[in-house]
Amino acid sequence: MNDQRFTPRRMTAGLLCLLAAPLVSADELGQLLPLSLEELLATPVVTASRRPEAREQTPAHIMVFNREQIRERRYKNLADLLEDLPGVDFQRGTRSAQYNNFVFQGHLSNNKLLILLDGVRIDHPAGGKIPVAENFSLHFARQVEVLYGPAAALYGADAFAGVINIISEPAGDTVQGTVSLGGGSFGARESSFELAAPLGNGFRFSASAHQQESDRAHLDRHYPASYAKVAAGGIPANQREDYVGNISSESQYLRLDYENTLSVGFYRNRFRSLSSTGDNPASVYYLSDAYYDTTIDTWYGKYRFDLSPALKGELSIDQSNYVVDPNSRYINKTTSFQNDGYDYAYARRRSIEQSLNWQINEQHVILSGLGYRAYHSIETPDLPHPYDTSLAPDNQGMVYPQTSLALQNFDGKYNSWSGYLQWQAQWTPTLSTMIGARQDWYSTYGSSLNPRLGLVWQASPGNFLKLLYGEAFRTPAPEDVYSAFGSFTSAQWNGQYIGTGFRAPNTALKPEKSRNLALTWDWRPRQDLNLVSTAYLASVERLVTTQSGDSGTPCPFSSTRALGEVQYIPGAILCSSTTKANSGSDRYWGIDLIPQWKTHVAGAWTADWWGSYSYVRGLVKETDTSIEREQINIATHKLKLGITFRYQDWLTVTPRLQWIGETTTAKTISASSGERISAPSYTQASLHVGIHKLLGERLSLYFDIYNLTDTRYYAAHTSSSSSVLLLVPQQPRSYMSSLQYRF
Repeated sequence: MNDQRFTPRRMTAGLLCLLAAPLVSADELGQLLPLSLEELLATPVVTASRRPEAREQTPAHIMVFNREQIRERRYKNLADLLEDLPGVDFQRGTRSAQYNNFVFQGHLSNNKLLILLDGVRIDHPAGGKIPVAENFSLHFARQVEVLYGPAAALYGADAFAGVINIISEPAGDTVQGTVSLGGGSFGARESSFELAAPLGNGFRFSASAHQQESDRAHLDRHYPASYAKVAAGGIPANQREDYVGNISSESQYLRLDYENTLSVGFYRNRFRSLSSTGDNPASVYYLSDAYYDTTIDTWYGKYRFDLSPALKGELSIDQSNYVVDPNSRYINKTTSFQNDGYDYAYARRRSIEQSLNWQINEQHVILSGLGYRAYHSIETPDLPHPYDTSLAPDNQGMVYPQTSLALQNFDGKYNSWSGYLQWQAQWTPTLSTMIGARQDWYSTYGSSLNPRLGLVWQASPGNFLKLLYGEAFRTPAPEDVYSAFGSFTSAQWNGQYIGTGFRAPNTALKPEKSRNLALTWDWRPRQDLNLVSTAYLASVERLVTTQSGDSGTPCPFSSTRALGEVQYIPGAILCSSTTKANSGSDRYWGIDLIPQWKTHVAGAWTADWWGSYSYVRGLVKETDTSIEREQINIATHKLKLGITFRYQDWLTVTPRLQWIGETTTAKTISASSGERISAPSYTQASLHVGIHKLLGERLSLYFDIYNLTDTRYYAAHTSSSSSVLLLVPQQPRSYMSSLQYRF
């Protein structure tokens, strides 16, 4: 019987055959090509100044990805895009709660990067860490703008390292839509749809949704040394469970527009991963029903109006809710491998902002705005059973396991006011400046003033130099302020229960403060070639770090021991506890080199080349008196390359390659050394093929191969705990096939 399976070898042979296909003339080819590089670079951006402008008009370094690039490079979600960005270190599947981890030009973790949808914040409403993974699908995005550098002068808290703005496509004059289905290795399956339609009388409606599930690879079969079965929690090694690592996600988006005056929208995303993610076999049970599940809902409305031909305004309101599923739970060493590690968290933000855009004349523009935000958050320690969302935090009726002590949940409410002003001036045809500042006042932390100053000089046609200085702040998230976990044994001392390994809350935390200076050279020597170089220097003060909360004396202890301020549970004595504190500082410097080239290869073949080389160093002091150490999760050198080969407008072939240098882990070589143990460098490639214009030019087929060479490589963990895998194994080679039908 003939073997009719679709294999990579046969796919390659088929692509080679296409090289011999009939050629088309240069004139015909020009009609079939997508936007030229010059047209792409001229695409207006809105994120840098909260108004439409050309890329060369803003002093900030900003990258733009349109729908075509997102499709051809197979950036299915924000994680895929971030992983391919210059200056970004991305570690997949290393964290139990946030799943992925990334470092953005030296700034560690995803709570230092704002994520917006059409200018509305859709990440954690109070600035906490969230999963940035398959849940942020890009299937409906018209373009994605990535703003590098601090932007607190416009966006306020947490625009620390940069801003990502996903921009959707409003409905047009006809009904349009797409439906996509896909499946692949390790039980991977995904689906999505888009629908956009005019409703008449000036109203237009858009809707989209996606769903994704994957069992992911059984990593114990591919990395047996990392997942060797050992005894844990009283279960002998030969009776231990097999490794599992399944994930799932979904999102929904609705938008209603009335002419260009009113927009109302709703966005939801959910992500579920296992709470055992990143932990070693001696410290956790790998169970499919021990998971961490988060959902973020955001409602928003925008009303746009003109007070005069030169003065325009926008009134925006939004509400965002973040919820950890009450059935989320941990079964690990911290919970003594018992089923009493349930978790729950809730955060809500309600916002209103009035902004004005005054075009004084062709050379001068002033932006201003006033805003108010109200926050509510609930944080819990490990719970013996699921949190009852119908009851108030102080009416849950739970006690700490192994004790009779009432369990403490934390319920916080606070608010903030803000005002900002920005002036952009075009002094000559080749020189422009920007100056702005924003004042934020919080009922809990006090005020923060953040300036932003920039300059753009066009040295010659197609040759731009940009200089930007900015300051930003990150407010302590509820998980920083109220984080509390640990365990009790049955042991007591003088009638008080003894608790170990507790994290204590700290309501006195202050915002982190950053200062950043960046120089960008944007050079376009030819219409088909763009070279961008950006160098940056950043420093952070009042860094929130984890510190020992008491004398550090382990249990048991004597009556002469001085008890620290972390003794926050009546009837208990906590030892070996930690707390969050503003006790550190860090600094980063680096450079990104970013080429982009569009070229005609031969006949009907064209190619889009892109890539980046990134160099970054980071140093951190965990206390004012400690030595400087290397920042964690950073590879000093990174090289990322990609090419999209295009045959007319019906075939695309996109190989992508990454070489990531040694990446620092959280574990130091010695207590007196600033050096850290590093994950080995690795090279990883993927291949993406798209066939378009089938079935009356409505159907596209895609075939994706991830980890093309089936490389065994590791991501660096963010923790130095003995409970985690310091080097987290990554996925082996996998395949994905999908189809997209347009109507």
